[in-house]
Amino acid sequence: MTLSAIVQQLGFTVFTPLPKEDPEITCGYASDLLSDVLGRAPGGAIWVTLQSHPNVIAVASLLQLAAVVIVGGIMPEETTLARAHEASVTVLSTQLSTFEVVGRLYQMGVRGDAAACLDG
Repeated sequence: MTLSAIVQQLGFTVFTPLPKEDPEITCGYASDLLSDVLGRAPGGAIWVTLQSHPNVIAVASLLQLAAVVIVGGIMPEETTLARAHEASVTVLSTQLSTFEVVGRLYQMGVRGDAAACLDG
């Protein structure tokens, strides 16, 4: 499933531009602990979190994640969005909870294991 299809089907708010090349999303990661994401999230994953501060962008950029989804209606900070634009990191938002987003992504074929990113 492509990132743009996920955005459309789940009704995510798009805060920064989607990539010109619409990436295929086969894996995801959900965590609010940045060190956990750094140590375990596979490159190319879609990251689901409630964190909205600028350090999220540093982690997403370093790992080359496909997008960051901020849940629970939390709005990203202006500094976060500025850094996301600079680093070309896609930032999305939703009113849905982490649990709901992860469940819906799973139904769409997005898996939580690193092998899913390698296979995709």
